[in-house]
Amino acid sequence: MKKFSRTLHGYNPDEVNEFLDEIIAKVEKMVESNRQKNEEILFLKNELNKVKNTDMIDKANKFDELQSTLNKAIVMAEDTGEHIRRVAKQERDLILEEAKKNASIIINDALVRSEKIEYEASLLRKNIVLFKRKLKNNLEEQLKLVDDIEVIEELE
Repeated sequence: MKKFSRTLHGYNPDEVNEFLDEIIAKVEKMVESNRQKNEEILFLKNELNKVKNTDMIDKANKFDELQSTLNKAIVMAEDTGEHIRRVAKQERDLILEEAKKNASIIINDALVRSEKIEYEASLLRKNIVLFKRKLKNNLEEQLKLVDDIEVIEELE
């Protein structure tokens, strides 16, 4: 059985199309060969009616067998082509389903990480506000001390 390489959306379309083109060409050759054999059988049957030769009868029977064999081969080739298409579609569907599951997992992980980063950013903003407030209070207290020192120096 022919193996195809995979792409993001299933099998490589070029490879599948190339394989289907090969099958179509083979089937067309078989159909053409079958048509030629049918023509030859008709010709031989006409000749048989003219000559009534047992050798010709044997050849006609062999050609009938060949025709039957070719018809069976054509049906088998068509069945094989259909089977390959079904298998390819099933594998494509499985690959798409798996890709969708993986995408869901990736998106969920990204959302969780995003929420965590957002929470951490919020904590940082709160800490910055607290730090600014404390720094401002410290600076105001130190300014008061400086003012107090100036008042003490003036008193002396």
